[in-house]
Amino acid sequence: MEWLTAPFEVAFVQRALWAGILVSAICALAGAWVVLRGMAFLGDAMSHGLLPGVAVAALLGGNLLVGALVSAIVMTAGVTALGRTPRLSQDTGIGLLFVGMLSLGVIVVSRSQSFAVDLTGFLFGDVLAVRESDLLLLGAALLLALVVSVVGHRAFLVLAFDERKAATLGLRPRLAHAVLLGLLALAIVASFHIVGTLLVLGLLIAPPAAALPWARGVRGVMVLAAVLGATATFGGLLLSWHLSTAAGATVSGLAVSLFFLSHLASGIRHRRRTDLDRPAVILANAPTPRPNDI
Repeated sequence: MEWLTAPFEVAFVQRALWAGILVSAICALAGAWVVLRGMAFLGDAMSHGLLPGVAVAALLGGNLLVGALVSAIVMTAGVTALGRTPRLSQDTGIGLLFVGMLSLGVIVVSRSQSFAVDLTGFLFGDVLAVRESDLLLLGAALLLALVVSVVGHRAFLVLAFDERKAATLGLRPRLAHAVLLGLLALAIVASFHIVGTLLVLGLLIAPPAAALPWARGVRGVMVLAAVLGATATFGGLLLSWHLSTAAGATVSGLAVSLFFLSHLASGIRHRRRTDLDRPAVILANAPTPRPNDI
């Protein structure tokens, strides 16, 4: 029992645990829609598109979150604008923005003779360096994400399955899509300094994808994804403490492992149900005996 509790008796590990739980909840709210709409590439592009703002903020001695927020707004506006271009596919526009923003960030970093921007921290985060002020920011971000999710749930749901029906119902699909991008940007900005941009997709995509075979409805996916994300946070921090591994990477790696375990268990369950239903199907398809056959 002491093996389980000893790491969380330390104050900075406790803060890391709470931060991971809050990030898991935020990512569950946005990640459920990312998984349902197949927007993983967009999430990856937006997370890497934060680099220019973070680099400029670091070089100027400003707040990294503010810089990341500015880049996220630019990416959101760019994706929304390019999505309205009829001759350009959305994936092409996202890819161009991804490369352009990432290149701009590397250029900004290369112009600094001291290379003051900590790219390692940007890419992988530092969950063990979370402060109490970070927890307050994450709490505010979670509250905002909850409000957006509740208010926009109907529009997001219809948009995920039929954009034309959303327009017919007067749900303004373009506006709903822009708000959904804002929710995704909020999750990424709130999470990148905890687990980094390369690893944020682990909590953004893996828990909702793991929850998908087991949950009923979008809300069920969100709740189960938040639980799985929190589980990955607890287990990742525990393993990181005892194995002396990078905390953020261990948390994200465990989240991805839970995804594979979930789908393996789902496959086993499906095969068992198929085997149980097979005798009933055989009996149902069997020919009815005639009186002369008896």
